[in-house]
Amino acid sequence: MNLTTLCAARAAEGRPVRAGLIGAGKFGSMFLSQVPGIEGLEVAAIADLDPRRARAACAEVGWDEARIAATRFADDGRALAALDEIEVVIEATGHPRAGITHALAAIAAGKHVVMVNVEADVLAGPALAHRAAEAGVVYSMAYGDQPALVCEMVDWARASGFGVVAAGKGTKYLPGYHQVTPDGVWDHYGLTAEEARQAGMNPQMFNSFLDGTKSAIEAAAIANATGLAVPEQGLAFPPCGADDLAHVLRPRALGGVLERSGMVEVVSSLERDGRPVFRDLRWGVYVVIEAPNDYAAACFRQYGLPTDATGRFAAMYRPFHMIGLELSVSVLSAALRHEPTGTTRRFAASVAAVAKRDLAVGETLDGEGGYTVHGQVMPAEHARDRDVLPIGLAQGVRLARPVRAGAPLCFADVAIVEDEAVRLYREASATG
Repeated sequence: MNLTTLCAARAAEGRPVRAGLIGAGKFGSMFLSQVPGIEGLEVAAIADLDPRRARAACAEVGWDEARIAATRFADDGRALAALDEIEVVIEATGHPRAGITHALAAIAAGKHVVMVNVEADVLAGPALAHRAAEAGVVYSMAYGDQPALVCEMVDWARASGFGVVAAGKGTKYLPGYHQVTPDGVWDHYGLTAEEARQAGMNPQMFNSFLDGTKSAIEAAAIANATGLAVPEQGLAFPPCGADDLAHVLRPRALGGVLERSGMVEVVSSLERDGRPVFRDLRWGVYVVIEAPNDYAAACFRQYGLPTDATGRFAAMYRPFHMIGLELSVSVLSAALRHEPTGTTRRFAASVAAVAKRDLAVGETLDGEGGYTVHGQVMPAEHARDRDVLPIGLAQGVRLARPVRAGAPLCFADVAIVEDEAVRLYREASATG
């Protein structure tokens, strides 16, 4: 990739890559921990709703006093995006509306955007990517997070001439998880509520991983960046370990679980009876490829590549992702090569807000990981035809009509203001 060589050259010229971070939570802190060891990369400013927390995060990850003193701290992400000394803005708040606002401010100021905030990307990514292209800046997924890593594997497969049969990630999943609320989340992580509280762990955020919402959001992001399709009825979460990917992730006509070739799917690290899957991919990513001809299939066999019974399907996988510890790859790629590490290209999939229980008129939705709704991925055309309410807009809005448990919510079910986030969602959804 040559990023370290290019970065060192910038350092030698006395003009290091300077980034600004919005959101000093776990993902941002992991990135900050790596910065001192990367020659030619600096974080010039950090914005967080609590600047004191951001300073404390820098100290916690090992920054010395001189580095902290040389960094600006603020509570306004839009102001950070306008700073002249910043080349790349990292949006890591996790809040969809805030992410959209900050990305627009950065693009208007001529800055590259690394969108850690997958929630914002799935809500309005095509519109934001279009604005970035018009402004001549990069709009990028965050390397280290699973969607960007999957996009890299898909690009590798296509650039090598293979057909992409399936791609996705792993997670811990059982069907009953969709109804779990923050009150019951810690039992599934093997923690007590007090242990989680002492560790500073947010139950709603952790529940969004458990109840399937994060997987739906990340699947939609992968589809929107790669053009792969998502399942008509939502993710199936088939139990599958690394050794069985090429067998399980095939079209149904060949004995697999896919509706057809070219799909995004998330595999579970648990069998349906709760037993662990052998060599699971809970933390990993994968791509299933198809040999384009008999010669390539023979090469699979000759070079020891594990395949399905036909010999034509094989899988590549990465068992772990390192989250914010790898984020600098995106920052440097944007600044030095003017290339994203994955980017939204069109609206192929959306994530519907689905009722966890019967919801009554007047109730207020509490967003992903909460008590009222979970996210379910669906093809973009279905979301448009039914005017489905995306999970990214399902927070702080009141119900205007009752909704039965298990039903996707529609815009007509809620009283919602047509603000900037809604308008950008409408614009993005028109790009499918």
